[in-house]
Amino acid sequence: MKPKDELKLEAIAQATYQCVLSRGLSALTLADIARSAGLATSTLYVYYPSKQDLLDALYERAKTVTVARLFEGDADQLSTKARIRRIWLNMLENRLNNQAELAFLEQYASSDSMSEANRALGARLAAVFRGILEAGQKEETLKAVPLPFLMASLVGSVQETAKMINQKTAPNDEATRSTAFQLAWDAVKA
Repeated sequence: MKPKDELKLEAIAQATYQCVLSRGLSALTLADIARSAGLATSTLYVYYPSKQDLLDALYERAKTVTVARLFEGDADQLSTKARIRRIWLNMLENRLNNQAELAFLEQYASSDSMSEANRALGARLAAVFRGILEAGQKEETLKAVPLPFLMASLVGSVQETAKMINQKTAPNDEATRSTAFQLAWDAVKA
């Protein structure tokens, strides 16, 4: 059996992300993806036998890559604030630089298409961030509130900061990042 072409796999992934960004996950068809990737639909079926197989594989791939991006530069020896700042800044850069991929991840995760295996994967990958937040609560650096509230506060501030930068209502500079992170930190610190 011939190995799958990595360039075609990447083209399929990027085409899928762009199609989801422009049309939404529910309107996604394999024919649209193949056309956008510059492939015949029959070639796409060689790589993914069904739309569900494609969605599942791309979620696993994108989620794994995204989480790796988010934890770049993180280290156990950093303070809780420094770790959360590093992750927050990485989340912002990821959101600014990978909009289509994130649109895919978010729509897939909230759809009926999400497989149980990928739900479990998402939970395992998010456990690292939850662990940092739990440790911050134990050392009384972070508010003693349910973790989903801490996570929502931090992720929401990233989303809104990225939106302001993309809409040019805030400059894409260090001052914006510092101000936005400080406000997010003030919301979650004990």
